[in-house]
Amino acid sequence: MVFSGTKTRYLAERICNDLHCPLGNMQVTYFADGEFVVSFEESIRGRDVFLVQSTFPNADNLMELLLMIDAAKRASAKTINAVVPYFGWARQDRKDKPRVSIGAKLVADMLSAAGINRLLTMDLHADQEQGFFDVPVDHLYASTVFLDWLKNLQLENLCMASPDVGGSKRASAYAKFLDCPLVLCHKTRKKANVVGDMQIIGDVEGMDVVIVDDIVDTAGTITKAAKLMMDSGARSVRAMASHCIMSGPADERVENSPLKEIIFTDSIPYRGHSSKVRQLSCSGIFAETIRRVVNNESISSQYLI
Repeated sequence: MVFSGTKTRYLAERICNDLHCPLGNMQVTYFADGEFVVSFEESIRGRDVFLVQSTFPNADNLMELLLMIDAAKRASAKTINAVVPYFGWARQDRKDKPRVSIGAKLVADMLSAAGINRLLTMDLHADQEQGFFDVPVDHLYASTVFLDWLKNLQLENLCMASPDVGGSKRASAYAKFLDCPLVLCHKTRKKANVVGDMQIIGDVEGMDVVIVDDIVDTAGTITKAAKLMMDSGARSVRAMASHCIMSGPADERVENSPLKEIIFTDSIPYRGHSSKVRQLSCSGIFAETIRRVVNNESISSQYLI
């Protein structure tokens, strides 16, 4: 049985369409002060329950998921599987300076304490965050969604790029699979969401560059990288990223940048207005993974890159 949180219902409906099953009936009731209560409106006793909810800001989305998990546990569900296409707080995966929290580990502990038996997610900010959980984690990759788009572009001089050294592994996997060159950008940050200096490592002269990242928040990094690529002689620059946060000045930056287009999955709903933004649905890979989990089948063939 598949149920959806409030803000990810659009994706849960697509997943259910792919699975040819109805979306479960769940109700969220709000009190005057903003507190809310979750209730399942049909029996889930002894059933494998899949709860679809991305935990993007605000924190109500995470709280709603926690209440869904608790309600399912108290309603005697056989297994409780959290389907979290975008795992929020994942950028807080380590102590990068003194006296800061490790938010990703805290959220993992909260989900485990609430009672999940399994987590299905996509493109964590850092792969090692799977180890924050004491339950099985099916970590999917958006490459399954993006590869067809990349191949349909039919770019003769394709070059993959990473907007920072931290994403080099992701970009390198694409470059190796597609047998094309790889370039990296080295950046320094003055503070969160503010990019300082940036330099290209590699040659993009005459190349059709595709920048790959996991998250685009304010779009400062990816648009600065695109301008740098064009200034260095690239023929065209596109971008693709798994999660479409696109907050603050992101729309304006993308619209005024040399990017031809930027492609996201629909793990987070896009509510902006940039004509260069396009979303491809990740419902198919989640639906197929859910089907295989229920039937105890291998999901390794889901991992193309």
